[in-house]
Amino acid sequence: MQRTSAPPHRQSGRGPFAHALTGLLDALLPAPCAGCGADLGHLCPGCRRLLATTPPTPAAALPRAHAAAPYEGPVRRLLLAHKERGALGLAGPLGEALARAVRSALGPGPGRAPLLLVPVPSARAAVRARGHDPTLRLARAAAGALRREGLDARALPLLRHARPVADQAGLSAAERHHNLRGALTVRPPGRLRRPSPTERPGPAGYRPVLVDDLVTTGASLVEATRALSAVGLPPAAAATVAAAVPHHHRRRPDTPDPDHPRW
Repeated sequence: MQRTSAPPHRQSGRGPFAHALTGLLDALLPAPCAGCGADLGHLCPGCRRLLATTPPTPAAALPRAHAAAPYEGPVRRLLLAHKERGALGLAGPLGEALARAVRSALGPGPGRAPLLLVPVPSARAAVRARGHDPTLRLARAAAGALRREGLDARALPLLRHARPVADQAGLSAAERHHNLRGALTVRPPGRLRRPSPTERPGPAGYRPVLVDDLVTTGASLVEATRALSAVGLPPAAAATVAAAVPHHHRRRPDTPDPDHPRW
């Protein structure tokens, strides 16, 4: 029978020690695949192949925003396992999927300038509750995957929350955009300046690319773009692991809202 949730000892811990213990237990007592439940380790060959071969597609919100896969089925369960249950071993393959979305969003010639992957930040309370920052972890994994392909890329958490935001549950797309407007800022602002016309874009010549695990209405990506553009760092593109399925597919109650303050 397919296991839809991790056993108690696999639930997301609180802090680095809990996650180290989770990793040790996963090595000693391998769980079923987090994507499909098959008894073939935390990521079975079929789900790994799904992450590695699904063609990235344009996502909502920005002209150059691409997602590696739809947010449904195994992809949805893998993202939730990584984010909410501390399945940190999934960061590598999810990061590789994110790297494919980055390349797709940038189009031909992604090696023209070094890439700076800027994760959309999670709320500090969410990071404390989970014991890790899943989006930053995926950004670093994606940067590593791009470097292995010969591209100059790194991840840097430039963005932070400037103010609390209201619970987005039940809000329309327009209301979510309004709720998040002005919520993000760049850190530390004093260390960034507008590049001159002869300089390459981004800090130290890097080309910023926004990254996130999931896009739904696009409110978070739009606000992150505004914050970066305000300090002279307009992103060249945006990329996510997954994009929400069309609105006529109802979201299951146990699915976290990506624009909720916990994120």
